[in-house]
Amino acid sequence: MGKPTGFMEYSKRSVPYRDALERLGDFREIFTEADDAHLKTQGARCMDCGVPFCQSDEGCPIDNLIPEWNDLVYQGRWREALDRLHKTNNFPEFTGRTCPAPCEGACVLGITDPAVTIKNIENAIIDRGFAEGWVKAEPPHKRTGRTVAVVGSGPAGLAAAEQLNRAGHTVTVYEREDRIGGLLMYGIPNMKLDKAVVDRRIDLMRESGVRFVVNADVGNGVDCAELMAQFDALVLATGATRPRDLEVPGRSLGGIHFAMEYLTENTRSLLDSDLGDGKFIDAKDRDVIVIGGGDTGADCIGTALRHGCRSLVNLELLDQPPPERADDNPWPLWPKIHRTEYAHEEAIARFGADPRSFAVVSKRFVDDGNGRVAGVEVCNVRWQRVDGRFQMEEVEETRQTLAADLVLLAMGFLGPEAYLAEALGLELDARTNYRAEHGPFATSIPGVFTAGDCRRGQSLVVWAINEGRGAARAVDEFLRGSSRLPAPGLTLGTAAG
Repeated sequence: MGKPTGFMEYSKRSVPYRDALERLGDFREIFTEADDAHLKTQGARCMDCGVPFCQSDEGCPIDNLIPEWNDLVYQGRWREALDRLHKTNNFPEFTGRTCPAPCEGACVLGITDPAVTIKNIENAIIDRGFAEGWVKAEPPHKRTGRTVAVVGSGPAGLAAAEQLNRAGHTVTVYEREDRIGGLLMYGIPNMKLDKAVVDRRIDLMRESGVRFVVNADVGNGVDCAELMAQFDALVLATGATRPRDLEVPGRSLGGIHFAMEYLTENTRSLLDSDLGDGKFIDAKDRDVIVIGGGDTGADCIGTALRHGCRSLVNLELLDQPPPERADDNPWPLWPKIHRTEYAHEEAIARFGADPRSFAVVSKRFVDDGNGRVAGVEVCNVRWQRVDGRFQMEEVEETRQTLAADLVLLAMGFLGPEAYLAEALGLELDARTNYRAEHGPFATSIPGVFTAGDCRRGQSLVVWAINEGRGAARAVDEFLRGSSRLPAPGLTLGTAAG
């Protein structure tokens, strides 16, 4: 490495977010830019660790060449760092902004010290690449004459489409929404991923030869049989869009919404009219309760704060995680520790306290007398391990009602919606995902492949890219008998023309 003793000389210093109160006044990205000297110093902390666990099964799912581009940034060789980054990652501007960074959780330096700021460095490399004009459209040198339809334009679908286009196949992406991007466009709010960043990449793909069709709901308006007759292969990347519901008394009251309904309407209105059309669920001057933690819950918190909510509570069923790794959560496993995300920081800045309440179960929604929600009756719980399994016990004396006239359900997703599988006659697995093995990615129907959350269940953007790249290789092999496309866990080569 360029600085063998860097990890002993320099402490971890992450690139800071914009000031919490300042960023609450807009929906612009929360990030700030770091200067070259800062990034060089942080890149120098990457150890010559022998076995880079950041690239292991517990680390980066797409085999990012992390020690290589950390070293190149330390040396100031940014263009080469970008080339190494793009070798394994189609969309580092997405992962650099939204990924929780399992690579950092598995960083060898993390055994004794704070891990290397891998995510910050990744994001800086790709942003510099765009700023310098190094990132350009890459149309294939020749076409194969084969055609592929990709259903869904989230990160899995986009990764599959880009790889198959690079291989020379003619690719058409179908998206049921009015904009391309899937989860990237409407599932992640603008302050975490500016939609101009998504559009910039889509424009490059379009320039490279990928065709996009919006307002095209395959299986519900777009005939599946016609699609299969028109294309040589089909890739399903529809995501896990069926939300987990909370079936308790009062669920049908007005003012209770799924998180994705809330986030999607907000982003669409923001892009269409800067929220001027009023076509969104407004949290202004409302008492908001978000049920469920995780990234989606945090994004609901951040959005409600920007609307100007009157109060905010976030309910989490599980216990608060410990501040440091527990004995049964050793390195290099993902550290299950208590984290304060961007939205929690903003709530603390606005209201003076963390909005989260842990180990709380929601019992019923309270009616205001006019068919709308006025509160949530809750109860604290104790979690105990019995015969190796955790069991929940309600603490009756803690039962209380929390005021709320807007409730957002952010409790995760149960798999893809059923209508496409029904239209195609697809076989499902035990979790109602499209049945297909990782690697072959082939469904029960010849010529139909699947990738991303609709196959593996709710997961990360980086895992969606893993699956999209893998599915592209599988499709290429199906169409040509062999493939030179790289895929995580299989190759580290470059795409064939």
